[in-house]
Amino acid sequence: MSLDTTLRLLAKASGMSAADIATAIPRAGVATVSAWLRGEKLPGREQLDALARAFGVPAGALLSELACTLDPARTQGEHDLLAAYRALDTRQQGALLEVARSMAGTRRRSTPKSNAGSTSRARTRRSTT
Repeated sequence: MSLDTTLRLLAKASGMSAADIATAIPRAGVATVSAWLRGEKLPGREQLDALARAFGVPAGALLSELACTLDPARTQGEHDLLAAYRALDTRQQGALLEVARSMAGTRRRSTPKSNAGSTSRARTRRSTT
């Protein structure tokens, strides 16, 4: 879930308006908070901490999504896969994980077999020459 979606859900759940949130956040006006809620801007570190306090959630709950979004080690495909996974219900997520683990296990098992096959063929060739 994106940071702006998380903030909108927390605001709705707590019954806070953009003005209410702005009051609780240092150096953030209503226009800035509204931009966060629309996903047009990102809050700074101090503001994220204040948002977490205002909503009564751990700062990590807000930061984890932001860190995932900005992680340079992830490829676009990984970001797309994570977004698709998050859109699934719990049952579908479990099924997808099962398929992914199965595929990863198949790939790991097939690599040694193909190497073993080529090694035995190479031995056969050497012994006949």
